[in-house]
Amino acid sequence: MTSLQDKIAGGILGLLIGDALGVPYEFHSSMDIPPLNEIELEPPAYFRRSHDTVAPGVWSDDGAQALTLLASLNNCGKLDLEDFGRRLINWYEWGYMAVDNYVYDVGVQTSNAIGRLSAGIPPTESGPASETANGNGSLMRVLPLALWHLGSDEELVDDAHQQSIVTHGHMRSQVCCALYCLWARFILEESNDPWDDAVSRLREIYGPETTAREELEWSIRPDDNVEVQGSGYVVDCLRSARWALNAGDYEQVVKAAISLGRDTDTTACVAGGIAGLRDGLEAIPERWRLQLKGAELYEPELEQLISRRVTIS
Repeated sequence: MTSLQDKIAGGILGLLIGDALGVPYEFHSSMDIPPLNEIELEPPAYFRRSHDTVAPGVWSDDGAQALTLLASLNNCGKLDLEDFGRRLINWYEWGYMAVDNYVYDVGVQTSNAIGRLSAGIPPTESGPASETANGNGSLMRVLPLALWHLGSDEELVDDAHQQSIVTHGHMRSQVCCALYCLWARFILEESNDPWDDAVSRLREIYGPETTAREELEWSIRPDDNVEVQGSGYVVDCLRSARWALNAGDYEQVVKAAISLGRDTDTTACVAGGIAGLRDGLEAIPERWRLQLKGAELYEPELEQLISRRVTIS
């Protein structure tokens, strides 16, 4: 049986490695992605890699924002949007939680939201909230909240919503973050069917005839087996991660996510975090763990997170 400590470490390393693995394949169509057996942190020599100035094993804005959220939670002992917002500004402007302080591949919506934060707009109002502003930028970073959180399901859902609105204010993005967090929680609790249990619990929490419930049923459609694609749309990203999780072990999951093309780093980050959580740290290939950069950034935050969970559990 995989220990709680190994699951949590698997979740954090799983998202960071999934992100880093997907970086060089980003923006390519699924037809251009190399065969699964050739997908590595260092792509095959014939492949025209994206972000060719980024060394293999370096995470993107996905991992940096996830660690920023985790650091804020560890430091404040709660979700503090003011603190989180300041840390996001420090990441964007100074490279906080980015390997070698190098910030790249930031989404337009996130950039706009951080610009609003820097101008003094409160974090509860900084995230664009139009229906067209439903990129996957808040989903890609939210897993640390689920791993850190010890409150009720209702409190976890509310905090998942709140962390989203700093950059992604539309209810659809908030609901995707909430469902992902409950999915992770039920995996930690070793549910026999974590996804379905998360969906059922979310329906109970939202109740009938609410905006959140409407988004869940009509936009996310969690019961449907729909065609997946690796786009940057938050619903596509969540669906694609669920699809990839059926591919097998951790390595097979993140490679399946990347095979979809397009937003490969984020799809593999979101799927990889869940796969690492499900399978544990030792299931992540050692070669990838050794090649991952930035240990000085993630190790202290991971140690504090594990200490909190193990001590209280």
